[in-house]
Amino acid sequence: MARTLEDILSLIREHHVQMIDFKLTDIDGRWRHLSIPAERLNEGTMTAGIGFDGSNYGYAPVENSDMVFIPVLDSTVIDRYAAVPTLSMIGDVRVIDLPENRPFDQYPRNVAVRALEYMKECGAADRMIIGPEFEFYIFDRVRYEVTSQNLSVNVFARQAHWASGDADGNNGYQLAHAAGYHAALPMDVNNDLRSTMCLAMKDWGIDVKYHHHEVGGCGQMEIEVELEDMLKLADDTLAAKYVIRNEAARHGCTATLMPKPLEGEAGNGMHVHMLLLKDGAPVFYDPAGYAQLSKEAHWFMGGLLAHARSLCGITNPSTNSYRRLVPGFEAPVTVGYAMSNRSAIIRIPAYAKTPATKRFELRNPDATCNPYYAYAAILMAGLDGIRRQIDPHAAGWGPFDCNLYDLPEEEKKKLTGLPASLDEALDALEADHDYLTAGGVFPERLLAQHIKRKRADAAAVARYPHPAEFAKYYDL
Repeated sequence: MARTLEDILSLIREHHVQMIDFKLTDIDGRWRHLSIPAERLNEGTMTAGIGFDGSNYGYAPVENSDMVFIPVLDSTVIDRYAAVPTLSMIGDVRVIDLPENRPFDQYPRNVAVRALEYMKECGAADRMIIGPEFEFYIFDRVRYEVTSQNLSVNVFARQAHWASGDADGNNGYQLAHAAGYHAALPMDVNNDLRSTMCLAMKDWGIDVKYHHHEVGGCGQMEIEVELEDMLKLADDTLAAKYVIRNEAARHGCTATLMPKPLEGEAGNGMHVHMLLLKDGAPVFYDPAGYAQLSKEAHWFMGGLLAHARSLCGITNPSTNSYRRLVPGFEAPVTVGYAMSNRSAIIRIPAYAKTPATKRFELRNPDATCNPYYAYAAILMAGLDGIRRQIDPHAAGWGPFDCNLYDLPEEEKKKLTGLPASLDEALDALEADHDYLTAGGVFPERLLAQHIKRKRADAAAVARYPHPAEFAKYYDL
């Protein structure tokens, strides 16, 4: 049920709330926030909004950087991580203009809203349902330094195999390398912490499907959430990341969703399950189709595969993303689709058999993406596939019902791979982005700014000598 201002004021009185915290999203997908005393929340807040300077949020310059934040009342929750009783809200951003303020077209949430409007205008569907999987590592402590004098990272996890000789807090129950999948107690030392994270997500309005230890033996976790509307789960993705990090900090640990924090261990992905509905009926189901998928589902997959390399510039926008997307691990590197095959970027879960759950997942995204941009870009690529009726089988992208890593080398050479670096992904995005700007969903200046910022990231990282280079070349 939609909340009213009076509902929120009642909540403030009931919980003796003293502060209202407004969470805004920058171009990179980080939450920023500002707070007001609870007594200042009134009808004017809902209409005039809260003014702020948007020039520091990373977006392309606009003629007026003065903006207003309009709260979304349905997003209201108690922020359990604030010591002072605090209500938290997300919202939308508008540019101050005359006679009326207008939506800021670069703001991530507004881009996702526009993508959904475009989907309805195309007639393909009226709802996009998604389900991301959150993979992350929990470490007991992390130290890192990046200076001209010292380039170092030190990670400690007491459950890791390399902690077996540690005298401090060692219980003797370590997990072997890459042996963490569904590990049980007492090796799974973070089981209770994950449960606490899931309960905190529930309080935030996020429905959790399950949680478990993932493959990485030194503290890799997974929390999967239930399928839900794209916009809500874009909101919830940022909330889930907030909860994961804050619960870890509260318990004296640290959590990271970065794609590849450790060499040789499994990386963290953010697989995205998806399906479309129209008039309440599933668009992707056909009992006679391959894997019971309709022609529209295949065309949608065709769009994802046709634009897979450029999509990486948005769904995998960090230099670290491409340390995960390497052959030999569970991360996919091949542009293709198949039933229950984790080596192709699109996997069709065999367990999803009913019309209402028939779907597929895109496996290459990771949590360094801005979820609003990433989910919107995925939708736009799929809609382009439906519009152009791109048949993934006719295009040679599968189905690959085999382990692609086991193919002979000559056969592997025939496959199309994902970009091997962030710069390569950005090159692809520069060359192939018309599907994103269709319907005015992604402004050109936003894409140009995104590419500019990410190229700067790549250039900055490339300038630093790597510690591994000292090991390989110091004595030459």
